[in-house]
Amino acid sequence: MNILITGGAGFIGSSLTDKLLKQKNYIVCIDNLDDFYSPEIKLKNINSFLNDRNYVFIQGDIREENILNNIFKNYSIDVVIHLAAKAGVLPSLKTPQIYYDVNVLGTLKLLEAMKLFNVKKLIFASSSSVYGNSKKIPFSEEDNVDFPISPYGASKKACESLCYTYHYLYNFDIFCLRYFSVYGPKQRPEMVISKFARSIILNVPIPVYGNGNSRRDYTYIDDIVEGTISAIKYLKGFEIINLGESKNYDLNTVIELLEKYIDKKAIINYLPEQPGDIKTTFADISKARKLINYNPSTDLETGIKKFVEWLINNSI
Repeated sequence: MNILITGGAGFIGSSLTDKLLKQKNYIVCIDNLDDFYSPEIKLKNINSFLNDRNYVFIQGDIREENILNNIFKNYSIDVVIHLAAKAGVLPSLKTPQIYYDVNVLGTLKLLEAMKLFNVKKLIFASSSSVYGNSKKIPFSEEDNVDFPISPYGASKKACESLCYTYHYLYNFDIFCLRYFSVYGPKQRPEMVISKFARSIILNVPIPVYGNGNSRRDYTYIDDIVEGTISAIKYLKGFEIINLGESKNYDLNTVIELLEKYIDKKAIINYLPEQPGDIKTTFADISKARKLINYNPSTDLETGIKKFVEWLINNSI
């Protein structure tokens, strides 16, 4: 297949690209190399693909209609994997307008370009953030998600609604995949497991908001890649699907596992809880198992061990 990946130089996008190229797909990547974290990291993520004749990298913004139109005009795209977004839950509280501009308007412009060029298959990367502080555990796709607690989460919910609209009006096949706390090799440096691991290695205090009892459903990158590729195989109609491990762990456990595999104690700086920070996430993945044959296989301890080995072997 010819696959367009938006945000394809990032953590998840480059990991997906690696697997999809090995399966002999043709990949067109668009990424604006946003400076939310170092563009050099993203360029390093895709460096090994640049000489592959089945790979094209285009530096550009999904809000630029001419760039999108040229991609669809010049490449016979079969399916789009839409990962591009302004990332980060807590930063969205400080600059909510840019999150809506990039995430919602950018998604709308992508859908319009797809409509114009009759490309009607889309995998949209949504987020567990849409659930907010839901008291119903585990989170099911049937749950009411009218109460996101961050602009980032609200923007992802808005994008899901846009996706449904284009399915309804124009018969798009769209799966919205709600990713749960993805981690692993190449994880963004500001995300918890990556940030804490680097800080422990460098003897830098790690910030723990609250008492470390917040809980997350941490999902290893290989499971996310397999689930996303499997979703392409079964892509038909409109569906919202959780992709997580369907287990959750508190932050103190994450720190203990990092200490174990780095073989060094963390210096912890306890801070007050932050607004917008979700207390717990936990995915019900029964729909994913049934609909796309999703079967996550990497538990948290194994995943952290693999990540620490990768981090040390690749330096920080």
